[in-house]
Amino acid sequence: MICVGIDVGKNTHYACVKNDRQTTLREPFPVPNDEAGFAKLYAAIRKHPKDKVVIGLEATSFYGENLITFLAGHGYKIALINPIRTSAIGRGNIRNAKNDKIDSRGVCKFLATEEYRLLQPGELQMLELRGLCRFRQTLRKTTCRLKTQLTSYLDLGFPEFHQAFSNVHGKGAHAALMEYPTAKAMAKANVIKLSGVLQKASRGQLGRARAEDLKRLAKQSIASDSRDMSLQIQLTIPQIRLAEEQVKAVEKQIGAIYEQVGSIIRTVPGIGTITGAIILSEIGDIHRFSNPGQLIAFAGLDPVVRQSGKFKASSTRMSKRGSPLLRYALVRAAWHISNNNETFRAYYEEKLAQKGGHYRTLGHVAGKLCRVLFKMLKDDMPFNLA
Repeated sequence: MICVGIDVGKNTHYACVKNDRQTTLREPFPVPNDEAGFAKLYAAIRKHPKDKVVIGLEATSFYGENLITFLAGHGYKIALINPIRTSAIGRGNIRNAKNDKIDSRGVCKFLATEEYRLLQPGELQMLELRGLCRFRQTLRKTTCRLKTQLTSYLDLGFPEFHQAFSNVHGKGAHAALMEYPTAKAMAKANVIKLSGVLQKASRGQLGRARAEDLKRLAKQSIASDSRDMSLQIQLTIPQIRLAEEQVKAVEKQIGAIYEQVGSIIRTVPGIGTITGAIILSEIGDIHRFSNPGQLIAFAGLDPVVRQSGKFKASSTRMSKRGSPLLRYALVRAAWHISNNNETFRAYYEEKLAQKGGHYRTLGHVAGKLCRVLFKMLKDDMPFNLA
């Protein structure tokens, strides 16, 4: 067997080629993350029979995804390796040295001495889905940050504004602020024009009564006239709208891929398209986990052990070591399934009585959901708990 170990980097990867006896066939060499670099790597490994070559990469970030697609397109066997396992091999180095070249050798050693799982054809689609789900999460964080900023601007420019709107980020509220961004501007607004702005943005749900409330609050406002605050409010709102539109566009693409995949996860009550897509894409191929405990640990839902001598902690917290997005989706799904399934509802109430605390309880429910999903995905069996 020919082992090709690749240490993934943003701009440059490092590759090393050894046989299964760990004889070096090609010393570690740089592979630029571009067309020429990929061609250089291909030239280095094509001399060996394709069925004898196994290429290993650490599953650390998205920087290696283009390389994975390239190598898979040429028919090579690829192993995605948990970096925790390769780092354990690296710690065996007596000099405790670490760099890209050493890491690529470590991947080769792992391929020759440890068990690994080969990338399956369907996982390339999962990589695409995972990328979209993570991008959606980034956009949502951006949206939340912008909304927080807008709220802080309103606290200075029109602190009474929230008295007129239960949701200051609704379409009506945003439309009013785009026309009259501060209390001083709102106080001078024409009621008929303001009514028209609100009515159009809210599709008739808001009108003159809300406009008069805004005028009254604006005239009583303690805010000072601030041109810079006015500009910041008017520039932040379009950014929020753009981010929200982008989230919808990404969710549409996620839904299309999720439907194509046709996962058995869709049979779980309470798990919608987005949550299901996140769970499915973050898990990837279920066969890389040999038991439910590994999946629970990968999600970071496993407890942290605190024990020394005779001391043993009376309570523990989840480790939160694994995929944060998977953990978020599983905890979210745990609450929804508890409201849609009697078995999970009973389990939630049991753990709530034992442990106390809503979120602590959801952690336990998410662990149970992991075990159920593991069985479903392993056996391609639909959800069947009453």
